[in-house]
Amino acid sequence: MMQLTVNKNGDKKVPTAYSRTNPFEAKVLKNVNLNGAGSSKETRHIELSLEGSGLSYIPGDALGVVPKNDPELVASLLEEMHWDEKTAVTINKQGETLPLKEALTDYFEITLLSKKILQAAAEFTENEELKNLVLVENAAQLKEYTNGRDLLDMLRDFGPWKASAQEFVSLLRKMTPRLYSIASSMAAHPNEVHLTIGAVRYNAHGRDRKGVCSVLVAERTKEGETLPVFVQPNKHFHLPESQEKDIIMVGPGTGIAPFRSFIEERAVTKADGRTWLFFGDQHAASDFLYQDELEKYQQEGVLTRLETAFSRDSEKKVYVQHKMLENSKELFEWLENGAYFYVCGDKQYMAKDVHSALLTVIEKEGSKTPEEAEVYLNAMKEQGRYLRDVY
Repeated sequence: MMQLTVNKNGDKKVPTAYSRTNPFEAKVLKNVNLNGAGSSKETRHIELSLEGSGLSYIPGDALGVVPKNDPELVASLLEEMHWDEKTAVTINKQGETLPLKEALTDYFEITLLSKKILQAAAEFTENEELKNLVLVENAAQLKEYTNGRDLLDMLRDFGPWKASAQEFVSLLRKMTPRLYSIASSMAAHPNEVHLTIGAVRYNAHGRDRKGVCSVLVAERTKEGETLPVFVQPNKHFHLPESQEKDIIMVGPGTGIAPFRSFIEERAVTKADGRTWLFFGDQHAASDFLYQDELEKYQQEGVLTRLETAFSRDSEKKVYVQHKMLENSKELFEWLENGAYFYVCGDKQYMAKDVHSALLTVIEKEGSKTPEEAEVYLNAMKEQGRYLRDVY
């Protein structure tokens, strides 16, 4: 991951490695909404140029994007506290300084609250409510308060404050990059990387909220602009070494991302192994992400089987795990034949439901007890044939 750059002497070349601490400014080639009219979602397909970066990746890897905070949120913080945006604040132990507005926009995490921040902030106010909230016996209430609230909520809820801007920023954590499953194969798109990002917007505690990175990408990144990125290898989520192995992929919504890269890779390498994709979302008419591509791959035989579940198109909600159960006989036959099973997407609900459905399939079709089904699935894990990329 090297690029040669001119050093300060102006003539000698020195290698520069792009990484988490030194991201590459990738030019946006394409930024389109994949959802159709009438959808309640906004899913962005982003194409970025890696030209000149020396960065490379394999299907299954993630791309780190270094975000900036929403300028409206930063303006609200400055206004709430009557802070001068040009005030210089120290941002790290090395003593580096930035103007306050820049520090709040580019450097600090301002959309997440932690127990540690609230405990430290309690020293800067006479507010009894906050002092009670951070007591050990109120740990449950404290956790509940931090959920879905941000720095602006805290500043509005527990003043008046007797702290400087410097004291407040000293409480904050450094902004962390957001990781997204890569949705392209380098073999199919040399010098490019593609992402599939759902814009996160919701209302909580009386205010509209925005996902820091997803909305930056959706609203504020136009073609021709750049995003600071780096490659994050994912050793635990990749295609089988043998091209002859079958793969089963379960990826509803943006969970389709790594499987687009798997399918593209297999199309280029002309792999012999069969591919089976389970994809789900709300409505077939507006939320069938990459429909044209997937149907084309199916016609070409690259994608052996495609099962879809559109939960809002029928009276009874149908999800990917229901489609797995409907196809349990064939699914178990694939597993018995040595297929690799992949899941990508929501950790809290979907991945658990898919895991449970998989156990049911093994139990039913393999005539096994629940305990034997667990043993079977654990053996798949040990063989590296049950892989999850969940978040």
